[in-house]
Amino acid sequence: MTILYKAAGWGTIFAILALVVTLLKQIIAFIGFLTFAIKILVVLAFVMLIVGVGLMIIRGWNANRQTKQ
Repeated sequence: MTILYKAAGWGTIFAILALVVTLLKQIIAFIGFLTFAIKILVVLAFVMLIVGVGLMIIRGWNANRQTKQ
């Protein structure tokens, strides 16, 4: 194992370590972005559901008014 350290040198090991840390940071940021996008999709789905129910209620009222006339 010490031969590997002598051949690679400490600079190479630190560079690889820095690359791994940077990669992990990017992965964490990507997961954060994905969770944010999923949250937005869930909120939009509920808003569309509420709007759809509202439209159904309005259509029902209009249909009731037309049949009474």
